[in-house]
Amino acid sequence: MTTLSEIRALLGEPRFNWSDPAPWIEFEREFGVALPADFREIVDAYGSVTVNGQLYLEHPAGHLLHSLGKTVRGDLEFWSEEDMAEFLPTPVGSKPGELMPVASAVTGEYVFLRVPDDSSSPWRVLVQEMDSPSWTLYEMTFGEWLLAYLKGRDVTLCVRDRAPDGPFFELLS
Repeated sequence: MTTLSEIRALLGEPRFNWSDPAPWIEFEREFGVALPADFREIVDAYGSVTVNGQLYLEHPAGHLLHSLGKTVRGDLEFWSEEDMAEFLPTPVGSKPGELMPVASAVTGEYVFLRVPDDSSSPWRVLVQEMDSPSWTLYEMTFGEWLLAYLKGRDVTLCVRDRAPDGPFFELLS
């Protein structure tokens, strides 16, 4: 399992360092699903940020403009529309096999976590490209996917042109 220390080594020291579980409990209550521990650990460390000026990550305790809950609510509505649902392999939502939207990119991609079919199965990452419109399922956890992205590997989002001097993050204001 990818650790936060590996991500920190590439991305830099986090400044958010959230420890109160209340926003995650509220998120789980509203959406009926607890997001995977590696996703929560990364977002708790970094908060609502852009990574490499491209990837938006949001925390559930973020302010109104950059709140994970608000964004997920809107994205679930958007991807549930009949003309958008056809661009994904399965419906969006919090039931087993469904896709939970958790991040987006300025370059038009959406990052989803596929809810496992059972509690012993791992969460997987699916990236949908709005401009293609195609999607790719990655057989990796969110932490593994983010680490691959930070290392410049092809995980649908391309980092090389966005971070020529190495990965970085900026707090969303």
